[in-house]
Amino acid sequence: MKDPSERGLRESATFDRASIAAIQHAARTGVYDIRGWGAKRAVPHFDDLLFLGASMSRYPLEGYRERCDTDVVLGDRHATRPLHLDIPVTIAGMSFGALSAQAKEALGRGASEVGTSTTTGDGGMTDEERGESKTLVYQLLPSRYGMNPAHLRAADAIEVVLGQGAKPGGGGMLLGQKISDRVAEMRTLPPGIDQRSACRHPDWTGPDDLAIKIGELREITDWEKPVYVKVGATRTYYDVKLAVAAGADVVVVDGMQGGTAATQEVFIEHVGIPTLAAIPQAVQALQELGLHRKVQLIVSGGIRTGADVAKAMALGADAVAIGTAALVALGDNDPQYAAEYEAIGSAAGYYDDFQDGRDPAGITTQDPELAARLDPVEGGRRVANYLRVLTMEAQTLARACGKAHVLHLEPEDLVALTIEAAAMARVPLAGTSWIPGQGF
Repeated sequence: MKDPSERGLRESATFDRASIAAIQHAARTGVYDIRGWGAKRAVPHFDDLLFLGASMSRYPLEGYRERCDTDVVLGDRHATRPLHLDIPVTIAGMSFGALSAQAKEALGRGASEVGTSTTTGDGGMTDEERGESKTLVYQLLPSRYGMNPAHLRAADAIEVVLGQGAKPGGGGMLLGQKISDRVAEMRTLPPGIDQRSACRHPDWTGPDDLAIKIGELREITDWEKPVYVKVGATRTYYDVKLAVAAGADVVVVDGMQGGTAATQEVFIEHVGIPTLAAIPQAVQALQELGLHRKVQLIVSGGIRTGADVAKAMALGADAVAIGTAALVALGDNDPQYAAEYEAIGSAAGYYDDFQDGRDPAGITTQDPELAARLDPVEGGRRVANYLRVLTMEAQTLARACGKAHVLHLEPEDLVALTIEAAAMARVPLAGTSWIPGQGF
């Protein structure tokens, strides 16, 4: 068939092919689309920033002879046992249920090998995950599925989840095909029935109540464990201030590019703000409270490379968390399963139906045969390799800016390529001293 453009036909910018397909799908089925993989629209991101490496006015560090440290302490505001991590890259919360037991074990193995933490996600703690995770953060979500005070005490930190970047203001879901007998037992649910989680916690209605809940968590854990508060990036400035006022040791801000939470596409593409825009707001809130670097800031949502890690830290983050990238490192969307991705209506590199439980790579599934394809030992090795590369890349950039620790990176080391990125990140437009909104 002749290409439509060769016949003088033009595609509509408003009703492009993706929009037409979505309308046709809605008309045909009467249901909205659910998927993972995060926002697919182009939004300002870390690629729109550049580092100003040292030449004459700054002095770089020699990579083979001069150290650039990467360790970070999380949660030393109130907790008597804060986390001491070797690298500033952590594994974000992804539940057993959403992921296979093999995947959770592999993430724990990989994180432990390089001296960082992993996080449970909804639905409780598995023996495999606790056994292979040297440092494990236990998430407390609105659903309370799998909630166990013994697991709170067995964890190394607690993360109170108020929102996720892919769906701030929305509840979670785990479709029935992923509610296996084991998942059902852990969550006290019937097997094979869709699990839907509330969009807010059942035992508080505001920040004053959150302070009471954090106090309860400290009592349960003898004031040993750091308490994180995680928010989806929306009204970030105010949310961070309220989280700190409620007693958080660490604040986690998840930008709209966060992709492991399968949810309605209308949420993924139209709710929240980009990670790049959220970090300066969070940092401003902490600085105004006099607590920047004292209450630690973890940033997640679209972290892919060591450059992303370094840029997030230059903007003021203490650490980052990865989710989708960790799944790709495990083998998600691997070309070796290209034929099987095609068979389920997708393609390697495009697979985003994490909720369906048919993942050929054995990662986002509860099918025993598919899950058995993932070797936790080999998967852990791949994740560890990836984390090492992220860290080395961030070190390389920090040295180029003359920094002896990645935490010494600062906004002064960055410029922006676009006016939008300059305004969001609050750094100058490249080649100028102009920060949009701050005058000339």
